[in-house]
Amino acid sequence: MEKSRQLIYFKDYYWDFFNKLEEKVKDKIDYVLFLVTVADRIPKKFFEPMTGYEGLFEIRIEFESNIYRIFCCLTKEIWSCFSMDFKRKHKRRLKTKLRKQCE
Repeated sequence: MEKSRQLIYFKDYYWDFFNKLEEKVKDKIDYVLFLVTVADRIPKKFFEPMTGYEGLFEIRIEFESNIYRIFCCLTKEIWSCFSMDFKRKHKRRLKTKLRKQCE
């Protein structure tokens, strides 16, 4: 399969998050990110726009009973990815983390 998109990781946020995970979770994340780079249409199960944040998208990865979220934005077929260090959806915490990482 040929890649139609390129991923760029913002600072070390993604790698700090990724390196703390178990191997099985890392494998699932790698698979989903591979899908994001090669698929013409990304399934809504994995990818959707964030409400209230124009131009910001989330990649959702479910593994066992946890949901991992990777946030990204698109610029001319190049995805800039950064991540959060939490597994579940907490709106309060999300807004704080987004502000912190966008500084």
